[in-house]
Amino acid sequence: MLMSMLILMYLGAVRSVAVPAEVIAGFDEMAAGTQRKYYMLGGKGGVGKTSCAAALAVKFANQGHPTIVVSTDPAHSLSDSFAQDLTGGALVPVEGVDSPLFALEINPEKARDEFRSASQSNGGTGVKDLMDSMGLGMLVEQVMQFVEAQEYNMFTRIVFDTAPTLKKKLSSATSAIKSVFGQAENREDSSDKLEKLRERMVKVRDLFRNTDSTEFVIVTIPTVMAINESSRLCASLKKETVPVKRLIVNQILPPSASDCKFCTMKRKDQMRALDMIQTDPELAELRLIQAPLVDVEIRGVPGLKFMGDIVWK
Repeated sequence: MLMSMLILMYLGAVRSVAVPAEVIAGFDEMAAGTQRKYYMLGGKGGVGKTSCAAALAVKFANQGHPTIVVSTDPAHSLSDSFAQDLTGGALVPVEGVDSPLFALEINPEKARDEFRSASQSNGGTGVKDLMDSMGLGMLVEQVMQFVEAQEYNMFTRIVFDTAPTLKKKLSSATSAIKSVFGQAENREDSSDKLEKLRERMVKVRDLFRNTDSTEFVIVTIPTVMAINESSRLCASLKKETVPVKRLIVNQILPPSASDCKFCTMKRKDQMRALDMIQTDPELAELRLIQAPLVDVEIRGVPGLKFMGDIVWK
């Protein structure tokens, strides 16, 4: 209880001195909508996007939405966040929430190896290079399962914790589809499996671009390098017409009440980074969500619920 009060006081202090921008996530709107089903969280490694994604999934479930949270990050951070083993390649039920919540970690290396084997057996040439560079095969298959399979119709929210390299994958998806699969369309020996994958990649690409059903949330931290990287990510997403509305700035320090010179200097650096957002042509128009640095490790449903109440307001 004391910890909760301290965090809330601390968050209030952060708000009072931060840049004049929107800090409310607009979760009520996210929960009330009937069309927007897919939420993708992405950013560079180490910014806390897995915790933010898991906390969002828990909050959706506690608001009455049957929810799935999927990680395509090879670091297995989702298992750590839920304090459960989610590495089996199948949906795992998460206990302690008000509505059904299932979590899944996709093993990128295993999925990539399986696809390499399949493409080689079909005489694939450019396909192997495509999957090596993009790693999208497992994501495409999983998303299409969610879209097409009847057993997933009950889920009203699906949250994706994306790998740090997703920007490169998205930016190369369109050209890769054209260069590899476009050529294969004209070959008499093109395999049905590759044609099916091409069609699915196009469907997933279109789904990710659908402003009614999908939203991409960028997660970052208040450093100059991270803000610059987030700006480039946002530009790449906009170029691919992926809808982006929110920016989470995680791990913000509170004002120091002591004579800690390190804390004071660190906070000045963070405020400088936050100021950059207001003048950045890519990020300034996004809804800004400021999340504090907490002095406890966020693990398990109780911890994720606590984080969700802080971040997803």
